[in-house]
Amino acid sequence: MNKDFRESLNEQLKDPEFKKEYEALEPEFQIIRAMLEARDKLNLTQKDLAELSGITQADISRLENGNANPSIRTLKKLALAMNMTLDIKFVPLVKI
Repeated sequence: MNKDFRESLNEQLKDPEFKKEYEALEPEFQIIRAMLEARDKLNLTQKDLAELSGITQADISRLENGNANPSIRTLKKLALAMNMTLDIKFVPLVKI
């Protein structure tokens, strides 16, 4: 994230409604980060991953940009293509 974006985001996060909606998207952000980190670790382009997984490069781009919600089946195909397994958990909420 560039500095201007981070500063703008931090300012917007001061609004409780915005912060609540932003935090509600955290699971989606986690999936996107995991996909990007795995692909980067393997030095794969979106095109490479598309060829390995059978998922189009355009669909991978939409997933990584947060413009699509992948099914479990899609996530499993992506993980398998990167020689990984998919690990989904339910984690207790922490009360403050």
